[in-house]
Amino acid sequence: MTRNSPISAEPTLAEPILAVSGVDKTFTMHLQDGKQLPVLRGVSFEVYSGECVVLGGTSGAGKSTILKMVYGNYAADGGSILVNAGVPVDIASADPRRVLAARRHSLGYVSQFLRCVPRVPAIQVVAEPLAERGVNNDEARDRAAALLQRLAIPERLWPLPPATFSGGEQQRINIARGFITDLPLLLLDEPTASLDAANRDAVVELIAEKRSRGVAMLGIFHDAEVCTRVADRVIDVEHFAQLLEATA
Repeated sequence: MTRNSPISAEPTLAEPILAVSGVDKTFTMHLQDGKQLPVLRGVSFEVYSGECVVLGGTSGAGKSTILKMVYGNYAADGGSILVNAGVPVDIASADPRRVLAARRHSLGYVSQFLRCVPRVPAIQVVAEPLAERGVNNDEARDRAAALLQRLAIPERLWPLPPATFSGGEQQRINIARGFITDLPLLLLDEPTASLDAANRDAVVELIAEKRSRGVAMLGIFHDAEVCTRVADRVIDVEHFAQLLEATA
């Protein structure tokens, strides 16, 4: 199967891990009498094992909207979002139970903001995704500790809840939590936004390691230098806004 051929029901090594095809998105402005605001039309692209694809375009072009549709936080109005890892699932049409199952087994996410249960120690926050997948507590904590060290989180902070940390420290906890598993597809929403140069380098290295292990990644990076270092391909999201204008 070539990269331009239709997606078959049975996955093969040549198939994309993520195939987005003909996806549209319109927001309903409930505080403005239900006004419809079309934002994207015909979004189509693929992400393959072992590559990092970056969503490019100006602020407001729809990059975060695409990422949230792939993760299932936003509903797509049409088209398909096929995550083809293990049991294939179309996020655009799947029920909430199947979306949650895809997140557990196939689909990771590093958001811009850390969301976790208050008062839970940082090392436990990072280790939790492994524990949820059946890894024993000692191994999960050891792997969490290794990531925290790489991201320069002092050991004295590990027993403390991340809510007490600085913004940059919280973001590094978020990155460690997102990178600790080896799910087939990882979504990255500005993972280096609030980091210094040393920690940006650490994240670039983590991305390279994921790529070498065959993880497919889709990300947003406003830092041009980081984008150049990590991107195998850049998708111009503004193209899909232009398709919207052309069909208006």
